[in-house]
Amino acid sequence: MLEFRLTVFKEDIMKKRFGVALVLSMAMVLGACGAKQQAESVKGTEQKGTESSTAAKEESKEADSKADAGDGKTYKVGILKFMDHPSLNQIEDSLCEELDSLSESSGAKYEYKEYRLNGEGDASVLNQMTAQLIADDVDVIVPIATPAIQVVQSQTEGKNIPIVFSAVSDPVSAKLVDSMEKPGGNITGTSDFLNTDAIMDLIFAQNPEAKKIGLLYSKSEDSSQQPIAAAKKYLADKGVEVVEKTGTTTDEVSQAVDALIAEKVDAIFTPTDNTIQKAELSFYEKLIKAKIPHYGGADSFALNGAFAGYGVDYVQLGKATADMVDEVLRQGKDTATFPVQTFDNGIATVNTETAEKLGYSLDKIKEAFKPFCTKIVEIKTEKEFKS
Repeated sequence: MLEFRLTVFKEDIMKKRFGVALVLSMAMVLGACGAKQQAESVKGTEQKGTESSTAAKEESKEADSKADAGDGKTYKVGILKFMDHPSLNQIEDSLCEELDSLSESSGAKYEYKEYRLNGEGDASVLNQMTAQLIADDVDVIVPIATPAIQVVQSQTEGKNIPIVFSAVSDPVSAKLVDSMEKPGGNITGTSDFLNTDAIMDLIFAQNPEAKKIGLLYSKSEDSSQQPIAAAKKYLADKGVEVVEKTGTTTDEVSQAVDALIAEKVDAIFTPTDNTIQKAELSFYEKLIKAKIPHYGGADSFALNGAFAGYGVDYVQLGKATADMVDEVLRQGKDTATFPVQTFDNGIATVNTETAEKLGYSLDKIKEAFKPFCTKIVEIKTEKEFKS
């Protein structure tokens, strides 16, 4: 009996020991599983944190990249036009359209509507408006035509305001830049340099027998000086007589035209002269009556009644000016070393109404002009020109 009890007691102890061992073993397994899950949880958290950090860095890089491209940055563009004038209006409108396009495509925003001014051909007004743009703290000033540019350059001297000009026939002679390749200082832009020899070629292509040529321009415009000098040289080399008349107001220009008619010139040449172009509507009919063709250094002359205009495409000139503004402001180009842009002077514009009244055959004119032009455009007189 005692032996049986001892045997049972031993079996109980062994069962208890086995139970304890089993419990401890399970605890160890569960502990290990818990530790593994906790480690995986920590690892997962760390991995998610790393992924989140990497994503944040990528977003930061992308934001920096956009910022570098001008995303969200606003630039104030001051535009100062010398006067209302068909060619200058074309430049201004094209400039603004391209700035709008750049605002959509570049990531930067170009504001100009509140800073778009017209100097009305008055020096005092140009000075006041330049001072206004400086006070408005614009990021760049875009003066259009030489007189406006000269005022802006003078008033911004010593100030850190870049100038990107448009429509200067001879920036070097006008003392606006040091050279076309390296303008120097805070100024660069686009030039509507006139190939005077080419327009002289047109005159003699239409009338090979011409013996006396009138030169009509304003002494007040520096842009006219170089092409007039070039015209004199061309005509002197050809042995052709020159009759030179000038005017600074519409009345003076009209009187100068009367004098050229009295001199019985065979044709009249005017460079890219704003004063003469502005007065064109007041005298073009007198020249038609006298059977004298007037050749101007821009299509705007023909649009206002002259027989022919010859020069650059002013729409493209305005677009190129806006692109230069973008390169200076958003891309950080230095105006001092940013070359002045020039364009192919190969477009002849013929006023078909004037040609007919002068007794010219349009087909013959086009045939005569063809060797000296890259393009011939036909237009009619527009007394209320809209670009």
